[in-house]
Amino acid sequence: MTSLAHVVKAYDVRGLAPDELGPEEVAALAQAFAELVSADPASAVAVGRDMRDTSPVLAEAVTAGITRAGLDVVDIGLASTDQLYFASGHLDLPGVMVTASHNPGAYNGVKLCRAGARPVGRETGLGAVRSRAEHLLAAPRPAGRPPGAVTRRDVLADYGRHLRGLAPVAGRRLRVVVDAGSGMAGHTVPAVLGPLDLDVVPLYFDLDGSFPHHAANPLDPATLVDLQATVRATGADLGLAFDGDADRCFVIDEEGDPVTPSAVTALLATRALAAEPNAAVVHNLICSRAVPEIIREHGGRPVRTRVGHSLIKAEMARSGAAVGGEHSGHFYFRDFWCADSGMLAALHVLAALAGSDETVTLSALLAPYHRYVASGELNSAVPDPAAAVEAVRSRHAGDPALVIDELDGLTVSGPRWWFNLRTSNTEPLLRLNVEGLDMATMVAVRDETLSTIRAGRAGATTGSTT
Repeated sequence: MTSLAHVVKAYDVRGLAPDELGPEEVAALAQAFAELVSADPASAVAVGRDMRDTSPVLAEAVTAGITRAGLDVVDIGLASTDQLYFASGHLDLPGVMVTASHNPGAYNGVKLCRAGARPVGRETGLGAVRSRAEHLLAAPRPAGRPPGAVTRRDVLADYGRHLRGLAPVAGRRLRVVVDAGSGMAGHTVPAVLGPLDLDVVPLYFDLDGSFPHHAANPLDPATLVDLQATVRATGADLGLAFDGDADRCFVIDEEGDPVTPSAVTALLATRALAAEPNAAVVHNLICSRAVPEIIREHGGRPVRTRVGHSLIKAEMARSGAAVGGEHSGHFYFRDFWCADSGMLAALHVLAALAGSDETVTLSALLAPYHRYVASGELNSAVPDPAAAVEAVRSRHAGDPALVIDELDGLTVSGPRWWFNLRTSNTEPLLRLNVEGLDMATMVAVRDETLSTIRAGRAGATTGSTT
C-alpha cells in the first residue's frame, strides 16, 4: 500500500510536485477529505489555488477527487490561503487550498478546513484523511453517489470588502511598500488596499511560482533586503512582506528595521482589548514575554498555546479569544472565523498608524512593545533530537531559580531570560528560540544552549537574528 506519511504533515500536506505529490495522490486525498466532511454534512467544497506551476493540474485533481465522492465544487480560482478561509466562512463550506505556502517552487501541497474555516490537522481529521487516501490509492473506488458538479465563483472583491470592514483605515495618508514576493499577495493586495487612501509602492507583484526575485519566506532575513532598501529609499511609513500564499505578514518600520511578530501580536491585543476589555488573547509559547505582560496590563487574559495554526485555531474557538498571534507571523481573529489572515493583520497595523498623530512613526508607535532581546528561531539538524533535548534539560534540572515546562518541547525560564527548544512539526530540525532582558544575557544563554545541542555531532545551524 502506498504510504503518504512523507507528505502528510502535522497541519497540511506538502511535497515535491509531482514526484512526491502528484495528481493521483492529491485526488485520493481530496476524495478522502470529501468523504470525511460529507458526514458534517456538507454538499460542496470550496477550492482555491496559488500561482505555482503545478497548482492548476493539482487543483483539477482536487476537483476530480471531490466530485468523485459525490460532492459539488465551488471553484474560487487563484486565491490566497486566507481568501480561501474567507470563502469557507462566508459560504459556510469546507475548503481545500492548493499551496505549499513559503516552500520553494518545486513543492506543492494542500491545506484543508471544515465549514467556517475550522482547522483540519493531524488530530482533527488529517490522520483519517491520510489513511483513507492510502486505501483509495491501493484500490480506487467512487463513493457510490452521483458525481458532483463544478461551479466557479469569484470572491475576491467580497473578501476585500469584508477585511476593510473589520479594520477600517482612516486618518493620515500613508506610504507603504508591499513586497508580494511573486506570491498571492500580488493578487490580493490590489483588491484589499487599492480602494484605500494609501500610496502603495509595489514590489514583485508578478505571480510566478518559481519565485524569481527571492524566496517567499519572510522569516528568512535575506528575503526582506529589497523591501528594507525600498522603504528607506522612498521614505515610506512602513513596509509589508507576505509569504507565498499570503496568510502570513511581516512588517518593516520607517527605518527599514523588521518589527517582530510578537510586537504585532501585542498591538493587535491592545486594539482588541480597547474594544473588548477582559477579552482572552491567544499567543504561542515562543512569543516574547512582553506579549502576556502587555495583555495583562491592558486588562486582558493571555492564553498560552503550543505552536501550530490548527492548535491555535482550536484554542481560539475554545477560549473565545478576540485575537491571537504566533511569532512566525500568523495572526488570528475571532471575527474572521478564528482563522489567520496576514492581510487583516496588515490592515490593523495600517489603521493604528493612520489614526495616530502626524508626527508618530511606526517605530515610536511600537516602542512600548519591544522590551526584550530575541535570538530569532535557530534551527539545528541533529541525529538524535530527543537526546539533544534531554542533554539541555539535564543541564538546567535542579536549579531552583528556573521553571521548566513541556507544553511544547522544552521551555526553561529564569528571571532574566527564557528559551524554548522543540522539534519541528514540518522538518527534521530542532528549533531554538531565546529571549533575554538584554543582548549580553540573550547571547550567553543562546550560545550555551547551542553548544549543548551541538555536542558530539556535526550539523548545521541556521536561523534569523531578528
